[in-house]
Amino acid sequence: MSAIDRRLRSGRLHPLYGGVYAVGHRVIGVVGRRWAAVLACGDGAVLSHASAAAAWEIRATASGLIDVTVGPTGRSRKRGIRLHWRAAPSPPDEIAERDGLPVTTPARTLLDLAASGLRGRPLEAALDRAELLRILDFGDVHALLARYPGRPGTPALNAVLSSYHPANTGTRSVLEELVIELCDSRGIPRPNVNTVIEGRERDFCWPRARLVVEADSYTWHRSPSALNDDRERDVRLTLAGYRVLRFTWHQVTRRRRYVAMALLQALDCGFASPGDANAQSAVRRARAARPPPRRSARTPCRCRRARGSRRARGPRPPRRRRSPGSAAGPPRGRRDSRARRLRDPPR
Repeated sequence: MSAIDRRLRSGRLHPLYGGVYAVGHRVIGVVGRRWAAVLACGDGAVLSHASAAAAWEIRATASGLIDVTVGPTGRSRKRGIRLHWRAAPSPPDEIAERDGLPVTTPARTLLDLAASGLRGRPLEAALDRAELLRILDFGDVHALLARYPGRPGTPALNAVLSSYHPANTGTRSVLEELVIELCDSRGIPRPNVNTVIEGRERDFCWPRARLVVEADSYTWHRSPSALNDDRERDVRLTLAGYRVLRFTWHQVTRRRRYVAMALLQALDCGFASPGDANAQSAVRRARAARPPPRRSARTPCRCRRARGSRRARGPRPPRRRRSPGSAAGPPRGRRDSRARRLRDPPR
């Protein structure tokens, strides 16, 4: 009996995959599952895609599968592992180590996320996070895009980089992310995010319009001290010449049109030049997208007009009323035919 068999019998080793064991118990956590998946896939296996993004802390994932990229001679599919095959082994400049674990570089991870279907603002948020953590080199990203011009994720990542401004989109909460998505969907110029104004950090700011927007969630703004602090912040901004708008979670998620119209009107009134092209075009697009007004209760509908034209031609003829003693029943023709069948049975 080998040493591994003895430890398996005694419970000191627990098999996870072929040749991969957990020591002492099976509760190994997320990091242990990543290690087990990479080791199970053999030499040249690299943690990639959504799992690599979670390892670099640039984008969380709720998937229970571990993404691993292998070469052309990679292992077969295994339980709990999502394999990604490559025609050639991964180049050395696309592989890094995260606490000793082989992981695709942040630039390669972003390209893999774009190839997996991540688009628009979610992809930009992952780019923001990587830039905020100072783990991303934009030169590596552009070199990678030039290396793979025909890869599925290249156009999406190029589109994000073409209009990317690192200093303006560093959101820190889901609510702030929703406000940015709302601005993009309605054509509102993007604000500066989490900038310092009058000695305090503000959620959103349009400097040219001197407009500050605060996104208040109930979790962080429900206590009396938080309410007092918010009012003092508003007073300081007002005295400095800024206008302040506050929106709650319910308004941003359930009353998006109300928030968008409030922002558009505030920006249209606050820009230094009233004919600012961005603000004016955004207002026109928002008004064009406004749903048609509801029909008033006093407005006659088509059926009322039809009835009115009938009355104009004259009154309807009176209906024939049944005598009080007559019993309700089927029409007379049907009643007579039934009585005839009962009276004259078939021969």
